Amino acid sequence: MAVSLGGNSGGPMSEINVTPLVDVMLVLLIIFMITAPLMSHSITIELPTANPKTKEPDMVVPPLDLAVKSDGSMYLNDHAVTEAELRAQFAVDAQKTPQPELQIRADKVTEFKIVKKIIGNAKDSGMVHVAFMTTDAPKG
Repeated sequence: MAVSLGGNSGGPMSEINVTPLVDVMLVLLIIFMITAPLMSHSITIELPTANPKTKEPDMVVPPLDLAVKSDGSMYLNDHAVTEAELRAQFAVDAQKTPQPELQIRADKVTEFKIVKKIIGNAKDSGMVHVAFMTTDAPKG
């Protein structure tokens, strides 16, 4: 009995025939090449161009200046206001786009609970930009 080492021994082939795969891919390529121009939009519009190097001018919104004296009296933009008027102003300014910054200037002996209540009212109204104004410490 002779053992044959050749490739035509009648056993299973271990090579993949890629010719049918290439034929299918070429047919799909031709189909896509024909249908791609038909997929264009029938309504033409002029789209805006995106240029990340150009920057829109930022709108400058004047901040709300709130001064709080040690006795609890409040002055919004140098006008005396009550707590109810302040809440109403917060509600109006919270709806603006862009939203102005609330800058709080409180006397150094003002009780913190007054400032905390103002911040709470601002937050409840939807104000998100709140800042505290201080003076620079003397150098020396």
